[in-house]
Amino acid sequence: MTHLHGAYAPVPGTPRKGPLIVLEGISGIGKSTLARILADRLEAPSLHTVPEPFIPWAPIVNEQIAALPQFAFYLSGVLHSTDLIRGHLARRPVVADRYISSVIAYHSAVHELDMNQVRGLLGPFQPYLVHPDHTFYLRCNDTTLHARMAVKKDRNKDDRDMLNVPGRLDRLRRNFDAVAAQDPTAVIVDTDDRAPEELADLIISHVRN
Repeated sequence: MTHLHGAYAPVPGTPRKGPLIVLEGISGIGKSTLARILADRLEAPSLHTVPEPFIPWAPIVNEQIAALPQFAFYLSGVLHSTDLIRGHLARRPVVADRYISSVIAYHSAVHELDMNQVRGLLGPFQPYLVHPDHTFYLRCNDTTLHARMAVKKDRNKDDRDMLNVPGRLDRLRRNFDAVAAQDPTAVIVDTDDRAPEELADLIISHVRN
């Protein structure tokens, strides 16, 4: 494993004052709504991967940049997220709306890559990353997904492509299932017929037990 030195080395962390809780899953499944509820109940900061100041650049990168530099953009977003997370965890829990698993699942699905190739690119940076205590992989059926996407206010090109590009949604679901199967922090959560508040209750109960 690569060891990072000097300015590349992660800042030494203090003991965590709470868990890192990550929400993963396909777009439109309800991660952002659930992250806001959890952050409020746990008095925790919530951040999206990629966070500011990366967010405004994401549509341009996705539409105009080739696959490998696109990966580098999302990797840099995750590395910045991990610095923010490390600082917050010294004081309180943290809720992340997407994290490392999304980079693997989405990038490989969109570009039809072997996920092991994407994992290999992430490998040298693993010592830098803060790893989750709990990763909740949210699932839903097609009926639920279309109902939620119909009322999603920030629907973008990636969301439309997920539903309209042949095979994209199936690849994303398979990828998230595969990532979850190898994730020791994974908890699978079926969200059909469950309100966000009910899902928050379930997650908080799991975290506290």
